[in-house]
Amino acid sequence: MANIHNLTLVVAVAQNGVIGHNQTLPWRLRSDLQRFKQVTMGHALLMGRKTFESIGRILPGRTTVVLTRNPSFKPDGALVANSLEMATKLLPDEMIPFVVGGAEVYRLAIAQSKRILLTRVLADVDGDAYFDCFDSSQWKLVQSTPFPAGPHDQYATKYEEWVRD
Repeated sequence: MANIHNLTLVVAVAQNGVIGHNQTLPWRLRSDLQRFKQVTMGHALLMGRKTFESIGRILPGRTTVVLTRNPSFKPDGALVANSLEMATKLLPDEMIPFVVGGAEVYRLAIAQSKRILLTRVLADVDGDAYFDCFDSSQWKLVQSTPFPAGPHDQYATKYEEWVRD
């Protein structure tokens, strides 16, 4: 089983802290979605039920684990867990568990995480879900790479990797 302390958060955050609006991403960032696919391929995506429902399908090449308190929620093709610890126990050791949202799941996972792959969306956007649990003073920035907006990107971004002991 994967170790709960190997949790990696993957999140895109606007300058004003927004990560979602009406259960959708509040931007179009094809380049970031391609990076997300490359990083997570072959591993596990841990997400809340609302995030799973907003995606609307299993993402190919990855194991999906949905965190929910609803015992009758049984999506086709996904594993279901009622805690982060249970979710990681469902996974083989070699599989990295990537926490991909939503806001409540990020709040639950950040204390046990050692790594954050953070895309800073270089804009303020309207939204109703926030990444408000990240205190950078507890983390070390090990990578920061700016990306101008590509032809299919609504905004420029900065890709950051944060770690802690």
